[in-house]
Amino acid sequence: MNKWLTLTVLFLFINLTSCSSNDGMKGDKPPKTMIQIGGQTYETKLGTYCWSSKGKGECVDTAGPVELLKGKKPIEVKPGEDITVMMNYNPKPNEIHLTQINNNKEIKVAIEKNHFKAPSNKGLYYYAYSVRWMDKKKEHTSNGDAFYAFALEVK
Repeated sequence: MNKWLTLTVLFLFINLTSCSSNDGMKGDKPPKTMIQIGGQTYETKLGTYCWSSKGKGECVDTAGPVELLKGKKPIEVKPGEDITVMMNYNPKPNEIHLTQINNNKEIKVAIEKNHFKAPSNKGLYYYAYSVRWMDKKKEHTSNGDAFYAFALEVK
């Protein structure tokens, strides 16, 4: 719990001090992100983000994935099932991280070409899909970033 608070504060500090002042990204906030499992598409929940658009920047702070998804039904998956993360937005983020939370333990999950595998063990798993649109011309400058939360229940 404290780890998420610390990470959120650090995330906001970095982004408040590094958001670009150019025209930024399209839209008022980060794009919707979906996950696809076996032909079915599911929404994710937008969490903490910083977004720069039309010369204005905005940062929104939320709870971590577990708290953000309280009361929401997890997506049922089979062990080892292929999962695709989809974002219909250009430009695509150039930094991507996926964190899995299970029984208060966090691990990084390998995600390649927007695909990852569901865990092989049964249980409830929470995820934070963190993305960042880093400026290609200005080092250490973010034009936008966000994390998206979703939960999987391996049956």
